[in-house]
Amino acid sequence: MASGPSQDVSMATPPPVPSEEPKLGGFTRFEIELEFVQSLASPLYLNHLASLKFLENPAFIEYLAYLQYWAQPPYTKYLTYPGPTLKNLELLQQEKFRADILSPDVTTRLMEEGAKAAAEWPAS
Repeated sequence: MASGPSQDVSMATPPPVPSEEPKLGGFTRFEIELEFVQSLASPLYLNHLASLKFLENPAFIEYLAYLQYWAQPPYTKYLTYPGPTLKNLELLQQEKFRADILSPDVTTRLMEEGAKAAAEWPAS
């Protein structure tokens, strides 16, 4: 994560795996981040974020980089759909993908790839 005077120290490290951490609006930081990162599995949601220009916002891009901690073993077990969630989180690290996901064709292709993977799983 880039350093700078506006950096939020509370986001410098991932939240602890479910614990007695303080609640924000009735939810822990862990629960809020889990719900958000899982929403990234949806190509339609990614397209929506792009249409609202979130994927052009440097602070939001930093937040997406921070969320990569979900790829680590203590956290992956909490993901309902780890394959598409982590794949899309990784794709969002690329500037070209953040621009391309605005295209309905790219969004449709990702949806079709996801449907195909789901239909073929588990293979063999």
